[in-house]
Order: sequence, then structure tokens, then C-alpha cells
Amino acid sequence: MHSTPKSVCVLILSYNGKPLLEEALNSYLANDYENYKVCVIDNGSSDGTEDYVKQYFPDAHVIRLNKNVGYSGGLNAGLSYAFDENNYDYALITNNDVKADKELVKELVREADKDEKTGFTIGKVYFYDHPDTFQTVGKGEHPVRWNGGHIGNMEKDNGQYDMPAQRSFCDDIYWLVKRELYKKSGGYDTTFFLQCEDYDWQARARKLGYKIMYTPFAKLWHKESMTIGKSSPEKAYYDARNPAIVIMKHKTPEFFKSFFRDHIKKNFKPVIKSIVKLKPAMAYNIFKGLASSLIWGIKNKKLSLRHFI
Repeated sequence: MHSTPKSVCVLILSYNGKPLLEEALNSYLANDYENYKVCVIDNGSSDGTEDYVKQYFPDAHVIRLNKNVGYSGGLNAGLSYAFDENNYDYALITNNDVKADKELVKELVREADKDEKTGFTIGKVYFYDHPDTFQTVGKGEHPVRWNGGHIGNMEKDNGQYDMPAQRSFCDDIYWLVKRELYKKSGGYDTTFFLQCEDYDWQARARKLGYKIMYTPFAKLWHKESMTIGKSSPEKAYYDARNPAIVIMKHKTPEFFKSFFRDHIKKNFKPVIKSIVKLKPAMAYNIFKGLASSLIWGIKNKKLSLRHFI
């Protein structure tokens, strides 16, 4: 007897990203899977995203938000639609600047279904402009920064990551989220408007005993940082602010001491570079981000003298 496969809601968040949506939507709508729905979350766009999707992609559902509530807030609206309103088994969170392989949904579900404690499932991410070269196949664990670097970054795919494996961390360029994990942990923490929202959710999931699994059979090509840019002042602010908040939330004061020294050193070089290149906004936003993280820690009673002495 043929059983219906698990239901999946594909959530594509977009903020003024209408030019990117055509390829992403076409690739996901062409996926070889029986039981899924594609949903675009229009995060307060002013470029006509909602009308565009309704006109050219009538098979996709649109959630229209009247203002930009950030990456975490926008995706939380999608997660609520998928799990609270419609009781899907899985939500597949994905960027809008991507092209998905036609087997992607099927292979993610196949891996996730193997173990009830798999909370997030990821696959291969290639650079769009270098389609045989990895951007990431997950992340390891760093002894000082906790969230490690991308595994496989800049490596050509020669079959070296062709076995399923558990990962310590990952990037949510795309990941399959199990409904039970969402119900137990909630979605993204909106403390993180941009950057590190996935890192924080993974930390909470790990505390609950959930795993991050990687399958080599799901593949996607990523255009990389098309919405906010790879080196924008806004990104610099959140990159300086949010990792420190994650550490304050989840690690000991002793761990924070080592992390914060390293974090200051890591941000020193881009500050000097920005000043030399006469880009004061970048340097200002880095200082502002660091200060904001400390203010958050004090206000939320996550920071004390023990974190520094």
C-alpha cells in the first residue's frame, strides 16, 4: 500500500527581492516530491513582490507582511503558517537567491525521517557562479568561538562529502525543520533581527537533544548575500553584535571571556581597514554593534563582572 509522504511547506523569505524569485520559485516548484507547498513571505517589500508572485506563480502561496520585521520575524510568520495554522510535518526554510536541485525536498525528508531526534537537515550548498565548488556542507565546533567555520568552503566537489553525517552547526541558507522541534523550542528569537538567528536556534535545539544532520543528496546553488550585501554597514553591525549575544545566552562567563577577547581582535582589522578606506560608517557600525551586545547583556541580566574578570 502506497503511503503519502510527509508534508512539507517551503518558506522563501523575500525583501525587495523580486528579481531573484523567478529562479528560486521555478526550481522549487519543479521539485520531484508529492506532498509540498511553496510559500513566499513578502517581508514588507516595496517592489511589488506579492502581485508578481500571484500573477506569475499562482501555485505558490504568499504571506504579505506590511513592514520588514527582519529575517527572524519574517520567517517566524512563515513557521506559524506552516506549523500552527496548517500542521505541516516539516518546514523547508530557504533563501530567495538560490536554485534548488529537483531532488532536494525528497532527499531532505528522506534523511530527516531516519531519526526522530533530527531537528534540522541540510545538504550541499554550492556557489552559484562556481557550480562545482562548495560554499558549505555544514559547520564544525570551534573551541573559542563555538560556532565553527564552513566545512568544505571553496573546495571542488570530488565526492569527499558524499556520506550523511551529523554536524555541530550549519548555515540556514536552506534547512528542513521538524514540526516537533518547532513546537518544543519555538522558532527564531527576534532578538536577532539579522545574523545569528539560526545559530541561536541550533543552540536551543541542541539543549533539547536534537541533532543537525547533513545529507549529500540534497543540492542547492547560492548567489550569496544578495539582500543585504556581503560587506554592508548593516551586516557589520549585526556581525559584531549578535555572536556575543548567543554566547551570553548559552555559554558560561568563563567561555565568554575567551570568546570576547577573540571577538574584539576579529573586529579590529575591519575597523582599521574601514578607517583607512575612508568608510567611517562601517567602523562606526562595528563599534555600535559591540556596544549593543553589551547593553543587551546588562539589560537582560546575562552579563556581569564575572564575564570579564
